[in-house]
Amino acid sequence: ANPFACDEIVVCSYHFARNKAADVSRIPWDLVVIDEAHHLRNVYKRSNKIANELRNTLHGVPKILLTATPLQNSLLELYGLVSFIDEHTFGNLQSFREQFADLSNPRTFQTLKARLQPICQRTLRSQVLPYIRYTQRRPILEEFLPTQDERSLYDLVSEYLRKPELQALPAGQRTLLTLVLRKLLASSTFAIAGALDKMARRLRQRLQDAPAPGAGLDEEMGEDFETLDEMSEEWEEEEDSPTLTAAQRAALEREADELEAFYELAVSITQNAKGQALLRALGTAFAELVKLDAPQKALIFTESRRTQDYLLRLLADSPFAEGIVLFNGSNSDPRSRKIYREWLARNQNTDRVSGSPTADMRSALVDYFRESGRVMIATEAGAEGINLQFCSLVVNYDLPW
Repeated sequence: ANPFACDEIVVCSYHFARNKAADVSRIPWDLVVIDEAHHLRNVYKRSNKIANELRNTLHGVPKILLTATPLQNSLLELYGLVSFIDEHTFGNLQSFREQFADLSNPRTFQTLKARLQPICQRTLRSQVLPYIRYTQRRPILEEFLPTQDERSLYDLVSEYLRKPELQALPAGQRTLLTLVLRKLLASSTFAIAGALDKMARRLRQRLQDAPAPGAGLDEEMGEDFETLDEMSEEWEEEEDSPTLTAAQRAALEREADELEAFYELAVSITQNAKGQALLRALGTAFAELVKLDAPQKALIFTESRRTQDYLLRLLADSPFAEGIVLFNGSNSDPRSRKIYREWLARNQNTDRVSGSPTADMRSALVDYFRESGRVMIATEAGAEGINLQFCSLVVNYDLPW
């Protein structure tokens, strides 16, 4: 009845623990280990429902939080992580802000370090070398220059995003949506084209006084940019749009025209200089793998599903066409479904099949890549929770940092 009631180690996901919070709270845990704990960094915000529920459920339980990327945007994330362990270390949020707002003061900085010392342990790579044999990293840099059209698109969209007022981006979401748009712009022309089209269509709907679609702009863009879900907890609520004045209608019209022009330029670009650089880089890298007698397997990371689709088309018409597998948040493409069906047939009546279609799909794709695949094109969904150590080459097509 209670999936956690057993005298063993229990492993589960954040979402499962949150959904079974009542069951979790009934167990007298000896220790709770939370991996990828940076997902809890915004627990100090009421909008972060999963982190808040887990903190309340695990109140008073001994905890270890593990993360390799603790802070991303703000020192307040440090406050959030520490308060998850011990809410008395820093007191309330206002007290933390008042004490540590100015870390340029050496005394303030030393006070913060002293306060963290008993609760935070930073382990450096050099400290674990006696215990773990790290693979030597051999970096290869492939430089490229955007075409004239790519450069024009980049400059035009960048100039647009710098405008003091934008109708297409809700005020409470502008900072982070701008960040996402810049990431898509740097990813590929295909990625930014999808976003520009969505923004222009929403402006046209407002001009027609049509009801906005059920999903917000953030949700629509999240269909392509998977990490948007994680970032959305930092957005403010979008206010209802008031009735448009004549001046506002004129501004909307101009901005919609502008976005549609950007979109037309983006879709006219059928090849990206970065994509051609990828083909050269793979040729160079696979030649190195032959010299090293290493497995001929490459993992390509992108943050955009549209870029992922472009890379699939690009590689399908190249010497690297054999053994391509996609990995993303849905894994609903025909190629992935075929791999999944074949995996189920091979592993039926074994304990490899968990009964969870999502988990089994991930296992099927990783097994295919290990056994017969050559190139995996993955979004951020491939960055956590699966073991790809058998792969020899990682290509960061987009740089998520």
